[in-house]
Amino acid sequence: MLKTAVQEQLLPGDTLQAKWEFAQQAGYDAIELRGKGDLHFASRRDELRQAHQDGVVMPTVCVDMLHFFGAFDEDLRRDALTQMKSQLTVIAEIGGTGAQTPASYGMFSRRLPPFEPPRSEAEDREILLAGLTELGEHARREGVTLFLEPLNRYEDHMVNRLDQAADLIRATGLDSVRIGIDSYHMNIEESDPAAAILAHADLIAHAQVSDSNRFQPGAGHLDWRAWLTALHTIGYDGHLALECRLTGDPVDAVRSVPAFLKRSGA
Repeated sequence: MLKTAVQEQLLPGDTLQAKWEFAQQAGYDAIELRGKGDLHFASRRDELRQAHQDGVVMPTVCVDMLHFFGAFDEDLRRDALTQMKSQLTVIAEIGGTGAQTPASYGMFSRRLPPFEPPRSEAEDREILLAGLTELGEHARREGVTLFLEPLNRYEDHMVNRLDQAADLIRATGLDSVRIGIDSYHMNIEESDPAAAILAHADLIAHAQVSDSNRFQPGAGHLDWRAWLTALHTIGYDGHLALECRLTGDPVDAVRSVPAFLKRSGA
């Protein structure tokens, strides 16, 4: 049976311990943390260590920053790399497995004016490979994994599909860089999401879930049985981390997800 996790900002409670109590009662197996910029995640070390000692299960962190390692500006790229290295180090310190990041978010889209980015595809690839290699080598030293998340075409112009992420990851030659899939983005970009999962079974190491409309699973029209069956087929043993907006009563919405995924084939 696949395990479920929920991002911390979706949970009621003022502390990670209180959030964890709610999460367990709702049927979740873990909490996914959020890593903000300005080394904020590292500033939470005492809080995270205490939560870890108290039994809170926190296997992964998802980046929550304003710029990423694929930024056009070199200074922003360097800062993003520094932030991600810090997040990889901290998640390792609390016994986690890795950190998830896209190449960029909201920086440019070929589907919106002016349509042509200021950097060529070859330059994009060079920048992304350099960043992935640097982060992957750091992750390897820390004993964790960097999860590269493909985003939809309106949020990123460089890595939208699993095959694009796989091509970059294979080019690094690093086992410490893997794909972090997201059901919402796959619903937009993959012609057959389940087939894409099967095709890249060897590289998928993390999974985030939300429905076709970005709300909680069950609130849209995504084919969950096919998606979850594909993960089961490839032997995926990581968490399904809830990352979404919520519709309806937020507490009820969060509570509904583990049971819904279980009914749908998890």
